[in-house]
Amino acid sequence: MASPEQFTVRSGRVKHARRLATRAFRSKTREFIAEGPQAVREALTTEGAALEVFATQDATDQHRAMYERARATEVAWHVVEADVVAEICDTVQPQGLVARCAFVDIEIEALLAKPLSFVLVCADIRDPGNAGAVIRCADAAGAEAVILAGDSVDAFNPKAVRASVGSVFHVPIVMDHRPVAELLVDLSAAGLAVLAADGAGDTELFAADLDLSAPTAWLMGNEAWGIPAATRALADKVVAVPIYGQAESLNLATAAAVCLYATARARHTPHA
Repeated sequence: MASPEQFTVRSGRVKHARRLATRAFRSKTREFIAEGPQAVREALTTEGAALEVFATQDATDQHRAMYERARATEVAWHVVEADVVAEICDTVQPQGLVARCAFVDIEIEALLAKPLSFVLVCADIRDPGNAGAVIRCADAAGAEAVILAGDSVDAFNPKAVRASVGSVFHVPIVMDHRPVAELLVDLSAAGLAVLAADGAGDTELFAADLDLSAPTAWLMGNEAWGIPAATRALADKVVAVPIYGQAESLNLATAAAVCLYATARARHTPHA
């Protein structure tokens, strides 16, 4: 079962995998690391995603079905010592297996080439945990894509991948670094109503005249400063999530979850 080569923390392929913790190297190689059983399982069931797996003997024994899946799909599975997995992983206490994966994003042109009705745009978000959490929410709510726009963190940051709990392999992801205004123009031309989520919005999320069953692109802003006024002006509506208690606001991932599920409910509620 073990690989012919005895990998150590100094092995070239281990060093290569470790360098994927940096954004520049991920962008250059278009590769990333997926850590832990859930992420590795999803990588192995996504065509072309998993390139190779590094796993301890204990993890290999525990996750035999994954090992068999790797063999069936001709993905190299390297049985290594725990220090090799720890060297590659970004976590303090790795779970014994990690996969080197190919980027699974798509280009904006490919997304816009098909009919769209429900997408999420994250503009200039910087926290990878938030990025992963909103990708997970979008996946759960049935969104057709997540677009990380402007100067956003990349979806394949190790923390973002962990926070997505495998959803980076489920929902189409676009990383569009053009000015956000250009993207919004394209989404409007594709027939989507752009709804900017902002606490100061003049339309309430649960307002009777807000038709969330119509083709919609939700726009979420930066964690610290939200959506700039010039960008809000490009939206069809600026929508506020109502606060019924004393909390000052909702964090990005929570606000996104509420907006996405309000849309999902509207889309899945039968109309008379």
